Amino acid sequence: MISRDAIAEYRQMPEAGYQPIGYLFYIPHAQWDAQREAVRMQRELGADVRLLTPQQAARIVPAELDGIAGASHCADDGIVDPHGICMAWVAQARALGVRFMLGREVTGLSHDGASWQVRTRNAGIVSAPGSADSDDGFKARLLVNAAGAWSGRVAALAGLQVPVGPARRMVFTTGPLDAALRLGYPYPLTVDMATGLWLRSERERLIFGLSNPEDTGFSEGIDWPWLDNTIEAALTRFPWFEQLSLDRRACWWGYYEDTPDHNAILGAMPQAPGWINACGFSGHGVQQAATVGRLIASEALGESGPIDIGPLRIERFAGGATPQSASERLIV
Repeated sequence: MISRDAIAEYRQMPEAGYQPIGYLFYIPHAQWDAQREAVRMQRELGADVRLLTPQQAARIVPAELDGIAGASHCADDGIVDPHGICMAWVAQARALGVRFMLGREVTGLSHDGASWQVRTRNAGIVSAPGSADSDDGFKARLLVNAAGAWSGRVAALAGLQVPVGPARRMVFTTGPLDAALRLGYPYPLTVDMATGLWLRSERERLIFGLSNPEDTGFSEGIDWPWLDNTIEAALTRFPWFEQLSLDRRACWWGYYEDTPDHNAILGAMPQAPGWINACGFSGHGVQQAATVGRLIASEALGESGPIDIGPLRIERFAGGATPQSASERLIV
């Protein structure tokens, strides 16, 4: 529901540049029953998701169908422009008097019983307090921990445990597609759930990737050796990949903000007055951002939001538990 409501908002937001290119998931036999149940629930919530035979799916994106039980497809799903969305919200916030402190690193957090003291400094600069390059921080009655992959580190500065950490992802980019590989429509976000390999159109090219479950921590840069694993998985399901070229200069990398169950952590922090978490989206951040902003605003005001965030509160990890029954499967 969080993603559904956010996507509905993006459709009405010109700066989002919403493009309904669709999602297509190739499902192996071992995951078919779980996917059928997921699709049933999605349809009950109003999503126009369909189950396809392997042959029907291959008419959308050609694939080797060995080991595939079926597919799920939603033509209404799509892509947005995260930068356009962000800058539109920044402009709205500034118009309401919000002040942005850019290029600041949080170096300390403490609570005096009434408010949070946030100590900061110019990123990359070590300065004495009161110097021209220093920033002695600010006080706030409410803090929202929306620090992405750094959310666990930021919480630790306040002596809090928030189970969010980084997971590096690579996005590889092809050269422009030859005429023989053009479909006449954009390649939907296509995922081989047997391996996690994903691909989609990016203008006249494809972007694609494969998560490395061992690649956690704040490693930087593109892991070029991982490209071999990615190409191997791609060729197994999509043999036509051998006809593609790679544009190394157009590839990039970044961090997912992962939680143990790959679901976000939303809401107030127990025993930490004025601390609200909005982090750990595990790859769904932009997809859910519009709705999450409204939910966190309701939380800050002590009001009930339009969606119950109870299952996403941090209490689900009490005692180090990981709620496997509710773990998100569709993480790539």
